[in-house]
Amino acid sequence: MATSSTQEEGKTAATTRKPVAGSTAGSSRTRSEATTSTQPKTHVQQVQELAERAILVPVGAGLLARDNIVSTAKGIASKYSSRANLERELRRFERRGATARNRVERRVRRTRTRVERELRQRRTSVQRTVKQNRRRIEREVRSVRKDLGRQSDAVSSRFEKLVANAQELLSSSP
Repeated sequence: MATSSTQEEGKTAATTRKPVAGSTAGSSRTRSEATTSTQPKTHVQQVQELAERAILVPVGAGLLARDNIVSTAKGIASKYSSRANLERELRRFERRGATARNRVERRVRRTRTRVERELRQRRTSVQRTVKQNRRRIEREVRSVRKDLGRQSDAVSSRFEKLVANAQELLSSSP
């Protein structure tokens, strides 16, 4: 009798349910309002519904898990059911491994090429900078040498004049 009353209550709840927004023209109820209107009216009905849900949720989750396990097991069994299927799967794994290896090798070559290119660019830049600095230093050394040469010529000519003046003074004084 409990099942028949439950079915009757389910029918009455289904028949008294109001339509969800957008289901009929002119209905302005939202989805959340529609779900709250299906709630049982009495406390007994509410407790009964909660108890039902408390039992049905784990049962449904268990059945779903079982279905997933069965489909996975069937898939594995069908893939490896014969030697030909097993060999086909092994070739597939081998191709996938070879693809991954080739991808890694390409990435390594690309990285090595990039590093070598950057190294060449840096080496060229350092060599260019060293060459420029050497030229600049050589230019400055030549300039300083010329200046020293001029100054030494000027000093030696002054020194010769002083020596000549000193000899004249010494020779003219009795």
